[in-house]
Amino acid sequence: MIARLALASVLAAVVVAQCDDSVRGGRAAAIPVTDAAAVARGKALYEKNCASCHGTRLEGQADWRRRLPNGRFPAPPHDRTGHTWHHPDDLLFGITKEGMEKFAPPGHVSDMPAFGRLLSDGDIRATLAYIESRWPEEVWKARREMLKNRNP
Repeated sequence: MIARLALASVLAAVVVAQCDDSVRGGRAAAIPVTDAAAVARGKALYEKNCASCHGTRLEGQADWRRRLPNGRFPAPPHDRTGHTWHHPDDLLFGITKEGMEKFAPPGHVSDMPAFGRLLSDGDIRATLAYIESRWPEEVWKARREMLKNRNP
């Protein structure tokens, strides 16, 4: 398990290094992961807007690491088995608000739409709070370690 987390950390660092830096100015604000009301609101928003692709249990789509025949990737899981937790909150906020295309490395195509016209910034933060509230402590520990040396 530790070896997998280490490998995932390295891969995530490569992806984050290739991502657009435009959301790294605090635009995401704090994700209210300990606010029970925000998490409950985020759960409802997730079920309405995200679960159809990312799964009702945050499990993602099957074979999410393999390109589909159309060149796109299936929706990744948002649970501990995926890579969502590898990314800083401001990047997750930006991807959710503005869509994956702006932040993905060259050649990565995705069906992830921009939700900025549908959801308010507070709705996006609440949705991310729900997702993050589902992560076990081992994921939080690995995430803190991975992101502590991140350049602002």
